[in-house]
Amino acid sequence: MRHTAYNDYAAEVRVRYFKQQGFTIQDFAKDNLGPILFNENTSFFKEIHMGEDITIDLFLQAVSSKSERWKLQHHIYNESGKLAAEINIYGAWIDLEKRKLATPTEKFHQLFSALEKTTDFEEIILKK
Repeated sequence: MRHTAYNDYAAEVRVRYFKQQGFTIQDFAKDNLGPILFNENTSFFKEIHMGEDITIDLFLQAVSSKSERWKLQHHIYNESGKLAAEINIYGAWIDLEKRKLATPTEKFHQLFSALEKTTDFEEIILKK
């Protein structure tokens, strides 16, 4: 499987998680809010072959007090259950009209509450 496909699958997991929590792409658009990634780091451990069944999990690694900034972690497992890759992302919310970073409304603030936290979970302290 090409290396960029790992990140594509991780992005799909995030979209599905948002939808599972009641936030569709249309909901984000109504609030003029969208995710933006500052950093995406992928570490590869095992090969995944085209057509192989994979499993991907999603964890909350860090979040700021009002969920303006967040870090998520994915583990991608190959068909035999071996860890094939780890993806860590650092992101924020952007106002889709103003094209500036935004603080989400309270309903979006709850978006990450259902996620299991990583063992090294931390609060992101924003500088003013």
